[in-house]
Amino acid sequence: MGATDADSMKKKEMVHSPILTYFSVITLLSTCPPFVILLWYTMVHLDGSLLHTFNYLMEHGVEGFVNIWPKPTAIAWKIIACYALFEAALQLWLPGKRVEGPISPTGNRPVYKANGVAAYVVTLITYISLWWFGIFNPTVVYDHLGEIYSALIFGSFVFCIFLYIKGHVAPSSTDSGSSGNIIFDFYWGMELYPRIGKNFDIKVFTNCRFGMMSWAVLAVTYCIKQYERDGKVADSMAVSTLLMLVYITKFFWWEAGYWNTMDIAHDRAGFYICWGCLVWVPSIYTSPGMYLVNHPVNLGAQLAISILIAGILCIYINYDCDRQRQEFRRTNGKSLVWGKAPSKIVASYTTTKGETKTSLLLTSGWWGLSRHFHYVPEIMAAFFWTVPALFDNFLPYFYFVFLTILLFDRAKRDDDRCRSKYGKYWKTYCNKVPYRIIPGIY
Repeated sequence: MGATDADSMKKKEMVHSPILTYFSVITLLSTCPPFVILLWYTMVHLDGSLLHTFNYLMEHGVEGFVNIWPKPTAIAWKIIACYALFEAALQLWLPGKRVEGPISPTGNRPVYKANGVAAYVVTLITYISLWWFGIFNPTVVYDHLGEIYSALIFGSFVFCIFLYIKGHVAPSSTDSGSSGNIIFDFYWGMELYPRIGKNFDIKVFTNCRFGMMSWAVLAVTYCIKQYERDGKVADSMAVSTLLMLVYITKFFWWEAGYWNTMDIAHDRAGFYICWGCLVWVPSIYTSPGMYLVNHPVNLGAQLAISILIAGILCIYINYDCDRQRQEFRRTNGKSLVWGKAPSKIVASYTTTKGETKTSLLLTSGWWGLSRHFHYVPEIMAAFFWTVPALFDNFLPYFYFVFLTILLFDRAKRDDDRCRSKYGKYWKTYCNKVPYRIIPGIY
């Protein structure tokens, strides 16, 4: 893709005004790294209280913040390196079904090896076994968590620089190009499908095997830390962890479907996606469990079971939404939706090569309720694995609030992209399914 085409694509991705977009990008680049450290320090050392953190910073200023930022240590680098190499080896060597991704704007079709479930099972069994047989104690990870996050912040930033350079000098496919703006190229990324060699897909590694897998590993780590310290796991921690693990299990079960989503098929490999998955996911997505380590809550059997059932139901609905659309696409619109023939719109579009193609837009089942209804149960699932912390502090709910903002913004970006792609057909689709996320409201 040439610079002109790439620039055009970047402009389409600007769902806000250029000035607001520049401001947002610069703000995120400069504030996300220190926020990760502040969240960890508040959770672990300041009782999870935003007020305590505010008072500390007001009293000690920038110097105080610099003093609480942990330096990356050798043990932190070793833990990260061992984990990353282990996951990379599983990604490369575990057997898996050959899966083709969607055709890219320039006509490329990426090929993947779907071995996420096997990698997930092997990872958890290995990690728990190392603890069970006394080979490695996961409490070490928790005790050095700040140093690990600090190392991830700097290491992942360097990795994003590598991706930026690679996109310029050695792109893996024609789905690459520069917008002509160094900040945007670094933040949004240069390549859609970067690979090392022929088989090692970088975005599958950063998004799935490092990011999502670390979520599960850290959730288990927090449980083990609480057990080792207190001799038991509080029911609040058990419910929160179980729901997160069910959700992550769902993710890896559906991993091949994830490769068709905006994260993989439309967002390029830059700071936004790759740094986010390498740093933001392990630190922010796991934060309810991080909080519960030092703030165990006794929910009681009735409340704990109610929260667990409600959370599992939300995760199942989220899964069924994705399954319904995936089956609809796989059968070319011939599958039953809620026991009936699906309602659909046949939309045509033109590729960057001038070829005319068609897509089927599902307008019944879950997808008849709203255009992005699957975000509703996903947001609610996050609420249910956070609510065991109850409401003494706001900070455990930061991920829930962040996810809501993220998915609402993603829904707008996806709508704008589809409006540009499908034109009049998208207008017809929006008339038939008028609500973007929340049926009857928005």
